[in-house]
Amino acid sequence: MSSGQLANQNGEKDWEHVSNASSPASLSEYTGPTLFKEPSFKSNKFIIYNALSRCCLAGKVNESQKNKIIDEMEKSSASHFLILLRDSNCQFRAICTRDGQSEELHRLCGVGPRAISSSAVEAIYKYSSDRKQFNTLPSRTLSMSADAFTIPAHLWHTKKHGTPKKVATPK
Repeated sequence: MSSGQLANQNGEKDWEHVSNASSPASLSEYTGPTLFKEPSFKSNKFIIYNALSRCCLAGKVNESQKNKIIDEMEKSSASHFLILLRDSNCQFRAICTRDGQSEELHRLCGVGPRAISSSAVEAIYKYSSDRKQFNTLPSRTLSMSADAFTIPAHLWHTKKHGTPKKVATPK
């Protein structure tokens, strides 16, 4: 009897006569597409582009600033970007990247502090593409799902060096 006849007779397969596709010999013969893919960090560039174009820097007036920021993002080797917002009104200030070793945020372009410790983050936001707005995340730690953040107001106020007043000279 063949293995096909044994399978039909009892309704079960004869497992001793059926080849095993996962045996070491058959793995070296496989020439199809590879199924395993190296894990990679997902980039949020497209989400940040949308947030800049549709929410933060929307319109013709902001187009030159938006294009400069997009150029800086393209030059950067980072895969995850964060938008620094002024406050809960979600006013754009800068694009930042995250340093994996020190957990510090570095300003890529825009205005604001050059380096921000992750402990100084006040609120975290996720951009909603369908609503074209930022939603607050109920978290105190930055994760890969975060798209924007704010910092406390006192970090915005830096010491300004005023220009010296002109001394009046007698005529």
